Amino acid sequence: MKIKVIMPITSDIFNEEILEEVKFYASETTEVGVTSLDYGPASVESEYDEALCVPNFLEKAKEAEEEGYDGVISDCFGDPGVKPAREILDIPVVGACESSMLFASSLAKSFSVVTVLPNVVPMIENISKTLGVNGNLASVRYVNIPVLEVHDKDRLKNGLYEEMIKAIEQDGAHALVLGCTGFMGVAAELQQRLKQNGYEVPVIDPVFAATKLLESLIAMGVKQSRLTYMTPPSKERIKA
Repeated sequence: MKIKVIMPITSDIFNEEILEEVKFYASETTEVGVTSLDYGPASVESEYDEALCVPNFLEKAKEAEEEGYDGVISDCFGDPGVKPAREILDIPVVGACESSMLFASSLAKSFSVVTVLPNVVPMIENISKTLGVNGNLASVRYVNIPVLEVHDKDRLKNGLYEEMIKAIEQDGAHALVLGCTGFMGVAAELQQRLKQNGYEVPVIDPVFAATKLLESLIAMGVKQSRLTYMTPPSKERIKA
């Protein structure tokens, strides 16, 4: 199978790392392609950023289907463009946040998300409500590190660990979700560190979750329901 990972940002600083990560997570027979946007925001950290990235994301998603890809991942924890893409594509489309929350909800009665900035907290809470798992969401915490600065892995891991402990002890979280697709390569280490300190809880990597969910949907031969994601009515649509 072939899956296309679309980075809904113009910055390509994550592309190589994402490609290697997804190849590592995916089955050996899965072909992976990664692309970023031609126009839009450098990162997604607000509703405004998300609105700006959707038009070119949809164009890239349509191109992926035309190129023969079997499924698409929106590689941002805000899941930008996922729902409209489902309306215009005949291949499955998944978002990192939805995928992560579904996995977390199947593993624990409560979970917390630890993300980048306070700006995205309401966005994540809204996704949990739309998905129907808001009753399981214990909290959304943040490390106060912008998306484009998450390459400092030591700072990132220390910040995530501190907030994870608070989520468990203060908020009642029984599982933890990394709330940014830029938080690559740290989930297993944080899970082990928590276990060593007496907290045996799952830590969900959003890119890993999206990859495996998409592979499963493709393998099952299913995609989004046309009763939910109806094909848009035919009409004139003027592009900028």
